[in-house]
Amino acid sequence: MEVRGHEDPWPRPKSCRVISVANQKGGVGKTTTTVNIAAALAMHGQRVLVVDLDPQGNASTALGMERDNQTRSIYHCLVEDEEIRKLAQPVPDIPNLWCAPATIDLAGAEIELVSLVAREARLKRAFAAYDTSDLDYILIDCPPSLGLLTVNAMVACDEVMIPIQCEYYALEGLGQLLRNVELVKSHLNTGLSITTILLTMYDGRTRLAQQVADEVRSHFGELVLDTLVPRSVRVSEAPSYAQSVMTYDPTSTGAVAYLEAAREIAFRAEGLNAG
Repeated sequence: MEVRGHEDPWPRPKSCRVISVANQKGGVGKTTTTVNIAAALAMHGQRVLVVDLDPQGNASTALGMERDNQTRSIYHCLVEDEEIRKLAQPVPDIPNLWCAPATIDLAGAEIELVSLVAREARLKRAFAAYDTSDLDYILIDCPPSLGLLTVNAMVACDEVMIPIQCEYYALEGLGQLLRNVELVKSHLNTGLSITTILLTMYDGRTRLAQQVADEVRSHFGELVLDTLVPRSVRVSEAPSYAQSVMTYDPTSTGAVAYLEAAREIAFRAEGLNAG
């Protein structure tokens, strides 16, 4: 893994980068991307916190988090003002990586948030109370919707990463996501911007996949990472062993692709800081 990541050290951002991984379309690889990018960054010396904001809790499962009825989760942060520092758990076998887990309680959070003051900024307030000087990245795994949980993520972050699958319906619904990002930027978080688009589930045997990739690149230009994440059985298998593919099978095509994507993201930090 060290050799594949190249020998030169990955640059640390000057301040903690808070990135929401969002797309209201299900099955595009949001959770898989969040988990594996986070693991790859941590394996190369970056200090990373994953915030699981999806009630399904798949990111928590993939990172080996213990979850039961007694687990304090990100729900308690949003609704009961629990400190994130108390919720974050170290990820087994990957130093420098922590996870604030989700439990099924989060499914009711959107209803409970409606009556709370500054409901769109609950997560932002939690981050403000958290000393992020000892972190390089916070990655937020958003649910497949554009509801209050996703809005909280966008208000709390600086950057949005959008995974797009290389399939026929890839761009369907993307316009709504882009409009929502603009609305949040206009009214709630002027510093918000889409900085990264990652093409996932790429099948080089089909002309369609290449057409979708070309179309996305023509629309979004330099926002799109050079790396294409291929369809990979190993990537799909890894969560059933409570692991990311980076530890489950680091030599697989999926692991190598996510490693390269994470490397691109790390080296782009310099350009963002300069800008």
